[in-house]
Amino acid sequence: MNFNKKTIEDIDVKSKRVLVRCDFNVPLKEGVITDVNRLNGALPTIKYLVKNGAKVILCSHLGKDASKSLAPVATKLSELLGQTVVFARDEEVVGANAKKAVAEMNDGDIVLLENTRCRKEETKNDPAFSKELASLADVFVNDAFGTAHRAHCSTVGVTEFLDTAVCGYLIQKELKFLGEAVNAPVRPFVAILGGAKVSDKIAVINNLLDKVDTLIIGGGMAYTFLKAQGYEIGTSLVEADRVDYAMEMIEKAKAKGVKFLLPVDHRVAAGFKDVEAIVTADQNIPEGHMGLDIGPKTDAIYADAIKDAKTVIWNGPMGVFEFDNFNKGTIAVAKAMADADATTVIGGGDSAAAVNILGFGDKMTHISTGGGASLEFLEGKLLPGIEALNN
Repeated sequence: MNFNKKTIEDIDVKSKRVLVRCDFNVPLKEGVITDVNRLNGALPTIKYLVKNGAKVILCSHLGKDASKSLAPVATKLSELLGQTVVFARDEEVVGANAKKAVAEMNDGDIVLLENTRCRKEETKNDPAFSKELASLADVFVNDAFGTAHRAHCSTVGVTEFLDTAVCGYLIQKELKFLGEAVNAPVRPFVAILGGAKVSDKIAVINNLLDKVDTLIIGGGMAYTFLKAQGYEIGTSLVEADRVDYAMEMIEKAKAKGVKFLLPVDHRVAAGFKDVEAIVTADQNIPEGHMGLDIGPKTDAIYADAIKDAKTVIWNGPMGVFEFDNFNKGTIAVAKAMADADATTVIGGGDSAAAVNILGFGDKMTHISTGGGASLEFLEGKLLPGIEALNN
C-alpha cells in the first residue's frame, strides 16, 4: 500500500465545495452523545478547511442501518466548533434539503448530511449513489480511518467521480504512525497481541512474524498456544481447530529468530467472574479453573521485553480488563509502554478502550481510531479507502 498520500494541505480549498467523510459513528443514549472523542478527532481537519475558506460538507454513517439520525451530531459539532453546522435532514441523503443547503453556502460554512446508511446503496458501493454524493462537491477528503477497510460509496465510490481525493489530518496521522511502525520500524520492534481468539489474529500473527524482533502473546488466545505445547489449560478458552496453526507459528518464529513470548503463569478463577484471582505456579492451569489474565511473573517478563524496544505496537488486552481482579496484566503492559523510550502505537479496538479507561492514553505516541481497519492494516491488507486517495 502506498502511504504517501496527498493531504488537505497539498490542495487549494478556497471557495471549493469539499465533501469530508468523517467517522461520526458515536454512541447515543436517548438521543444524547455519550462519548465525543470521534467528534473531537475530526475538529482539526474541519477547522483547517473552514479557516482556508472551503465550503465544508460533512458526511458519515451512524450505526449499521438507517435507524439513527445524525441530527444530535450537528448540534454537538456546532457547540464544539463555535459556529452553526447546518443539518440537511434528507432520508435520501442527497435530497432537496441537502442540495438547497449546499447551494446557499458561503466560504467557511459547514453542512452535515444525514446518515449515509439511510441509503442501502452505501454499503454496496453503488455508482449511482456515489455519483449523487460527488455531485455536491468539487473535492473529496477522507478523514475516517475507522471505515477505510470498507469500499462504500462515501469512502471509495465518490473518488470515481471527483479528480481530487485527499486525506485529512486523522488519516495522515494513522498512515504516519501505523505505516512507519509496521513498515519502517526503529528496532528493536515489539508487537503485543491479545484478545480472545487466535482465529481473529491469524493473518496479523503471520504478517508480523516477518517484521518484528519480539512477539508477545496474551489474552484468551494464549491458551491455544499453550495447549499446542502440551500444557494443561483447565476450562480456559481454546480453539481446538487452531492448535496445529499455533504450533506452526511457534515454529515459524523459531526459524526466523523472533522471540515468541507466551505466559509463564496466570491469574485464574473457577468461572468467568470478577473474584479474587488465584495465581498459578507455572504455565499449567488447574482443572476446573480458567485463565482470565496473565500472571505476575509474566507481567515482569513482558514489561522487560517492552523496556528496551524502540517501536511497540499493541492490539488486544492481556486479560479480562473490565474485571478489576483481572486487569493487572493489561495495566502492566500499558505502564511498560508508557515508560518506554519508544514509538508506542495502540491498534484500536479493545486495547484503545483499555489504555484510555486505565489512564495511560495520553502517554502513548498514537492510538488508532480504527478497530477493524487497524487489524486489516496489521494483516498487511490494502485498505480501499486509503488506496482510493491521490498519491
